[in-house]
Amino acid sequence: MASTDPDRNDEEETAAAAAEDEDTGAQIAPIVKLEEVAVTTGEENEDAISRSVIYSITDLRLNSKAKLYRFDKDGKQWKERGAGSVKLLKHKETGKVRLVMRQSKTLKICANHLVIATTSIQEHAGNDKSCVWHAADFSDGELKDELFCIRFGSIENCKKFKETVQEVAESQQDVKEEDEKEASSTAGLLEKLTVDDKKSEEVVKEPSKTEEPEKKKEETPVAAS
Repeated sequence: MASTDPDRNDEEETAAAAAEDEDTGAQIAPIVKLEEVAVTTGEENEDAISRSVIYSITDLRLNSKAKLYRFDKDGKQWKERGAGSVKLLKHKETGKVRLVMRQSKTLKICANHLVIATTSIQEHAGNDKSCVWHAADFSDGELKDELFCIRFGSIENCKKFKETVQEVAESQQDVKEEDEKEASSTAGLLEKLTVDDKKSEEVVKEPSKTEEPEKKKEETPVAAS
């Protein structure tokens, strides 16, 4: 018969748990040996952005969860993409920043796009805990123009997220100018190489013109005396 005394039940459960945790010293060899497998996330060459004055996206991710939505143009309604962590990652070499969000349980990517100089994020009308923005997203394996909406648990977290994305977008203006300079420099180099190639072709063709008369002269038969 089961006891109705809560204290006695707790003592019995504690004794049973202690018996289970007791080390008997027996060594059991594993049936199957599992080899260590290296797992890559695609984020090895990127660093999470942190902010010394306001807050970092990493801190924001740890303190609260967010829920992401995308606007369905065909159905003309918002559809949930997932709930989880969001972070901004800066590439160590190029300096470009992308926004990545994964679902909490499955770690499936529900947002993956670059934050560029023209990225504009705004508060969602009628909801101080939400932000909306446009982006060329690659989370489904192909670039799609998406309208996203992210909702946080507090107005403060939403404000921090909005300010961080805006600061990153402004910083990407310098990256954009550097890319344009590099592209212009590359275009100038290619143009110079093209001109040099044309000059080389002209130089090669010139000797052939002087050789033609000599060939004709050699082929002219000598008149019989």
